[in-house]
Amino acid sequence: MGREFGSIDGVVRAKRKPYIPVVLTREEVDKVIQHLSPPFDLVVQLLYGCGLRLFECLGLRVNALNFDFGVLTIHDGKGKKDRTVPLPQMLLPELHMQLKKVKELHAKDLETGYDGVFMFDNIENKYPNSSRELVWQWFFPGTYLTHIPETGQRKRYHLHDSHVQKAIREAVRKAQIPKRVSSHTFRHSFASHLLQANYDIRTIQELLGHSDVRTTMIYTHTVKSQTHKEAKSPLDF
Repeated sequence: MGREFGSIDGVVRAKRKPYIPVVLTREEVDKVIQHLSPPFDLVVQLLYGCGLRLFECLGLRVNALNFDFGVLTIHDGKGKKDRTVPLPQMLLPELHMQLKKVKELHAKDLETGYDGVFMFDNIENKYPNSSRELVWQWFFPGTYLTHIPETGQRKRYHLHDSHVQKAIREAVRKAQIPKRVSSHTFRHSFASHLLQANYDIRTIQELLGHSDVRTTMIYTHTVKSQTHKEAKSPLDF
């Protein structure tokens, strides 16, 4: 309206209600995975098994998996921070199988003369052939090559997040789970289940890649504490 707002001294800011994340039980996680087809089942298993964000999981490249040391390195996570998490032992056969598929697809792409995968920052200008090297290929590659009209190049992108979210919604419906579930729910479940198993909150913070432990503390509200610090009436001692 073109007028001055005036003084706002003494105005009390409304308190934001605490957000309590939706958490699945281990049985519910397994039910959802049972109704997912490859590669979506493996994506969800990594979301839950490693506590990944969806963009971190889909952005994994071949060089992120170190099978010899049993760790997964997340590069350029939220806030451009790198971190490592343990690779779930039970997923190793499936991860090796997925890597084999990636290698086969990469070999076919090279035969057709594709222009490599999409790279980050300025690395492709510095290393022109890097986008065609196996170590930089997506661990969850997209089905089709993407044509770039401006350059005429054909490049490969990773699996699209909307396809994963759609697959999860359908799997949740088939599993008849009465909760609002998204890809991030599996990360919430990862943290909550570790907390329930008495893992230290600082350890969980590092695995999740949180810069502030207060962000991780929200998960103390999602599960019942199993430690001796649980609030209790003196009458119940």
